Amino acid sequence: MINDYLLEVWRVFLELSPALIAGTLIAGALHVLLPPSLIHRHMSKPGFGSSVRAALIGVPMPLCSCGVVPTALGLKREGASNGATTSFLISTPQTGVDSILVSASFLGWPFAIFKVFAAFITGVIGGLLADKVAPETAQAPPSVNNNEARFSRPRWLEALHYALYDMFAAIDQWLLVGVLIAAGITVSVPGDFFTQLSWAQGITGMLLMLAIATPLYVCTTASVPIAASFIAAGMPLGTALVFLMAGPATNVATLGAIFRVLGGRLLAVYLGTVIVMSIMFGLSFDWVLDQATVPTHAHVHADSTLDTASALLVIVLIVYLNLRRLKQRWMPTSPTEEQDVDAKLKVEGMSCPHCVASVKRSLESVSGVELAEPDLTSGIVTIHGDGFEISALKSAVESAGYKVIDES
Repeated sequence: MINDYLLEVWRVFLELSPALIAGTLIAGALHVLLPPSLIHRHMSKPGFGSSVRAALIGVPMPLCSCGVVPTALGLKREGASNGATTSFLISTPQTGVDSILVSASFLGWPFAIFKVFAAFITGVIGGLLADKVAPETAQAPPSVNNNEARFSRPRWLEALHYALYDMFAAIDQWLLVGVLIAAGITVSVPGDFFTQLSWAQGITGMLLMLAIATPLYVCTTASVPIAASFIAAGMPLGTALVFLMAGPATNVATLGAIFRVLGGRLLAVYLGTVIVMSIMFGLSFDWVLDQATVPTHAHVHADSTLDTASALLVIVLIVYLNLRRLKQRWMPTSPTEEQDVDAKLKVEGMSCPHCVASVKRSLESVSGVELAEPDLTSGIVTIHGDGFEISALKSAVESAGYKVIDES
C-alpha cells in the first residue's frame, strides 16, 4: 500500500511538473516582455470585454491547472482584473492546442469542438461573476513604460528570478500538500469504480464524477484517454465531458493556491462556475450528440524523459525553497550595528509570499535602504538603512501595487 502511494505521488509529479514549469516560465516571460500598461489597458477593466479576451487567450494555451496558476497570478500581478484572471484560470486548463487534437483523435471532432466551446463560455461566465462578487477599485496605469527601466538585472535573469522566487514560491507548499492528498485519493478509489456502477448514469453519474474528479489532479491531455476508456465501457458522453471539464480545471493542489492568493470569494466563484457549468454542458451534450459519434479505440500515454526531468526539478525546487525558508526563519539576516531600525510601515494588501517579495524588492530599490523585512502575517515592514525619505518608501510600496496605511 505504501509503495502504491509513493508511486502515485511520483506519477502525479510526472503529470503536473512539465506544465507547472512551463506555466512558471511563461509567467516570468510575461513579467519582463509585456509592459504592465498593456495588460492594464486590455484586461484591467472589469466587464465582458476583459473576460472574453482572457478566455480567448486561455483556451489555446497548453497549460494544465497547476501550470495555469502561476501564469494567471502573473497576469493578476501585472494589472489584470479579478474577472479576467478568473476567466483565464477557468478556460485555460480545460483545453489547449495539444489536447484539442488529442480529443479529436480519441473522441471525434464534434466532441473536441464542443469541449472548446464549453471551456470558453465557462471562462467568460466565471469572469463576469468574479467582477460582481469581488469588485475592484480602479487602478492607476503603471507609471513605467520602458521594460528595461523596470529591472536592475538582465531581462532573462529577471524572468528566472521572478518565476522562482515570486511565482513558484507563492504556491509550492500548497502544491506539495495537494499532490500528497491527490495521490491518497487516487490510491483509495479503484480504477474501475464507475464501470461497475450500473446506476452511474444521467445527473447522478455526473454528480458522482464531480465528487471524484474535482479534488484529483488530471492533466488536460492525459485525461482524454481516460475519458475514452470510460465511454468505451458505457459511460454517457455528458458524464465524460464533466470529467474532462472538472478534472483538469480543479484539483486540491491548485484550489489551495488560488484561495491563498485570490481569496475565498474568488475561489468560490472559480469552483462553483466549473461545477455548475460542467453539469449544464454535460446535460446539453447528451442531448446534442449521441454515443455513436465517438470512436472507442485505446491509447497509451507514456512517461517521457522530459516528464522525469521536470518532476525531479520540481521536487528539488520545493526542497530548496523550504530549506531556504527554514534558514530565513531560524537564521534571519541581521542588520549591522549601523543598520538600526529606521522605519516601520504597515502595508495593506500583502496576501502571499509573492506579495512579500514584491514589496521587499521595491523598497530595497530605494536609495539609502539596505534591508527591508516584510512580515506577511502582520503586514508590518521593517526598514533598515540611512538617508532615505518616508515619502520615497511610500511611493515604492504604491508602485508595487500596495498601500501604506500606517508608519512609525
